[in-house]
Amino acid sequence: MKQSLRLLQLWQKLLKTAYRRLQFLLCAAFALIQFGCKDAVPPHAENSHAGEEELGKTIHERFTPPEGFIRTLHRENSFAEYLRTLPLKSYSSPVLYYDGNEKPNRSVYVSVVDLPIGNKNLHQCADAVMRLRAEYLFKNRQYDAIHFNFVSDGKPRYYGEYVRGDTSYTAFWKYLEHIFNYANTTSLHDEMAPVENIRDVQPGDVLIEKKQPYGHAVIVVDVAINEHGERACLLAQSYMPAQEIQILTNPMSPSLSPWYILEEGTIVTPEWKFTSADLRRFK
Repeated sequence: MKQSLRLLQLWQKLLKTAYRRLQFLLCAAFALIQFGCKDAVPPHAENSHAGEEELGKTIHERFTPPEGFIRTLHRENSFAEYLRTLPLKSYSSPVLYYDGNEKPNRSVYVSVVDLPIGNKNLHQCADAVMRLRAEYLFKNRQYDAIHFNFVSDGKPRYYGEYVRGDTSYTAFWKYLEHIFNYANTTSLHDEMAPVENIRDVQPGDVLIEKKQPYGHAVIVVDVAINEHGERACLLAQSYMPAQEIQILTNPMSPSLSPWYILEEGTIVTPEWKFTSADLRRFK
């Protein structure tokens, strides 16, 4: 009986290893077919001071996965693909606050997402996460799926009920600012589902801690995998006061930065410490 159990456990381990390697090989083959050898290895933004046209104008184009890693596969028009194709400002651009002033600490980030944030002090950490999720759904006309909970009662407020048939971007932004006023890290945390295994991380997952008087949230905007099943991630955030979304540096591993290898335990980002238990996913 014990021998049979050991044999079963060995087979499970072998199958798990084979699955990870197959997943890595499929990602590698897809990258070569879809992007070609040149595009599969775009220049590293953090290691280059070349012109913007060489650095790339999206997350996918600007950031090369670490050596031995290949970007994970996702279906066309998925949230993952939306995030990794977010537009970026030129490499030297500073993060701007809602009032036009520059964020003073440039060591926090390596690039800035090229999306306007309005002129109110609303687009903070959890707001930026909700905004990206809503922008994706709005772009794909999945209007019924756009809803976020208020912190006051934990109940959702639906985009459709708020705009009453007006699908203009102006009405959409008014809805978002309404949400930003009455939702926060606590309400967003509670409406998301926990990710049980940090090594299952995927683009769109969120490291989020609810805390008094306030918590913090950063969103995974890209993921790459190696043959051992390890996953490297790019993280993005907004912060206080309201500011543009930024691609974070990795303060604990400058040679790997801006990529993170997420493992069990503490995860240190430039302006917040999380644990692997803080990883959550939109339902």
